[in-house]
Amino acid sequence: MFDHGFPINTFTVLGRCRRTGRLGVATTTREMAVGSRVPNVKAHVGVIATQASTDPRLGPLGLQLLGLGFTAARVMAELEANDPHIERRQLGIIDSWGTALARTGQHNSDWAGHIIGDGYIAMGNNLQGEHVAQAMAAALEDSSDLDLEVRLIRGLEAGTAAGGQHGGQRSAALIVYEAESYPLLSLRVDDHPEPVADLRRIFDKFHPLLPYYRQRPIDPDLPKVYEWAEQQGLKL
Repeated sequence: MFDHGFPINTFTVLGRCRRTGRLGVATTTREMAVGSRVPNVKAHVGVIATQASTDPRLGPLGLQLLGLGFTAARVMAELEANDPHIERRQLGIIDSWGTALARTGQHNSDWAGHIIGDGYIAMGNNLQGEHVAQAMAAALEDSSDLDLEVRLIRGLEAGTAAGGQHGGQRSAALIVYEAESYPLLSLRVDDHPEPVADLRRIFDKFHPLLPYYRQRPIDPDLPKVYEWAEQQGLKL
């Protein structure tokens, strides 16, 4: 049973890996299907998350501007100028160089804010407190030598463990791009009482399969994924 007495709220981590160039975002919220609205990622271009009173048009527009060569600061300025409800939004942008910018509108539900670090953003609205964002940021800082997707899901777990948001969570998503036009991984939990825990369950099964799915487009003679996993000693 979900408590519908609280305003909608979301917390999110965005990042770029210096070592691999991977770009990604992990997010969770009290609404269903957060992965369909908040995260926007394009390889070699950037990652944008738009939340709070979300306008899903802002993310694709921002990626288009980044792709045209706009700086992250210019993209943020354009989104601000073109959105009459910008003070009800929360935006995070990281470009292909790792430049990170975030904006928390004045009309977000308290606690709302963001922390920007080296190639990452931790942000949220209607959280239990600033300590939630601090926990997410610390998880990213403490795992800088790990793959981006691992860091992002750890950041989401840290925010959840720190108390998360008022009213709990219902959906979660993790999307990471590397060099191709399609995602390296795109995982969603659209309706679950513990979405971050379920996202971790799916992640732990799928993540060991990344070498297989990276190789298969150029080697269609690979065995079926279940056969390959068995050869590697994996249980699906």
